[in-house]
Amino acid sequence: MRQAQSGPASSTVDNLQVSIDHYENFPVASVLCPRALRPPIAAIYRFARIADDLADEGPASRNERVQALRLYRQGLQASLRHQPCDHWPQVFGPLAQMIERHRLPPQLFHDLLDAFEQDCGNPIYHDRPQLTDYCRRSANPIGRLLLHLYGVADAQALAQSDAICTALQLINFWQDPSVDLPRRRCYFPLEDLARHGLSVDELSTGQDTVKTQAMLSELCAWAEGLLRQGSPLVFRLRGRIGWELRLVVQGGLRVLERIAAMDHRTLGARPTLQGRDMPVMIWRAWRMRRSDRRTGAQG
Repeated sequence: MRQAQSGPASSTVDNLQVSIDHYENFPVASVLCPRALRPPIAAIYRFARIADDLADEGPASRNERVQALRLYRQGLQASLRHQPCDHWPQVFGPLAQMIERHRLPPQLFHDLLDAFEQDCGNPIYHDRPQLTDYCRRSANPIGRLLLHLYGVADAQALAQSDAICTALQLINFWQDPSVDLPRRRCYFPLEDLARHGLSVDELSTGQDTVKTQAMLSELCAWAEGLLRQGSPLVFRLRGRIGWELRLVVQGGLRVLERIAAMDHRTLGARPTLQGRDMPVMIWRAWRMRRSDRRTGAQG
């Protein structure tokens, strides 16, 4: 990574150095992705991954993270104006080319940055609409950018993509409280906590209880419903992207199964997918071809 020039902005970048070497190869730019679309997908992923790390990784303070993300947004704005960017050139050089070549909607990139900046403040979500609004900016833009690359833009497809992306974000939340809560990030809506007689302070102890298990079970059912609501999109996308989306959907469902197998005890441990889960996911992805399209994914 090129060293930034001296000054306050430079010190912020230096304190939040994030290596992008290990992001050059990643699942969405795999054999399932058409060769012509690998560069724009790689540029999108790299942009989102680095921004997420600026918001999450390392010992930097909240103010340093916000400042770094604002500097990162300046890089995005420079890219949109076809101007050079002094910081993160490995991100914004390729991204500028891909935005211009494929006419990617700029607002979707800004939405992602809005969500990452919001994360820096460790907000409390009062209800599910507030949480889904966060997902609208933190997860849904990725799905919409991919649909844009595949030339799919009708309202039904966009709504189904949003449902899948929001569901996957929620599943990640219900999988990761043992990681998020020590960082003082709580994605459990206050309304759900209150309905189960819980508080944020109680969750922060990291102790699974009958109450937390009941709440997690309910929240997982909500996420699963959204995932199945969006899953008919797999029949709209032909070829490799359709198969990749099938695996994405089945991966989300499989994580939910892992959480259920733990009796929804994720405050103290994080369930993960392993190699033996892949054959199950592939088999179920193949079976989706024969399922009733009106009912969504099979599990």
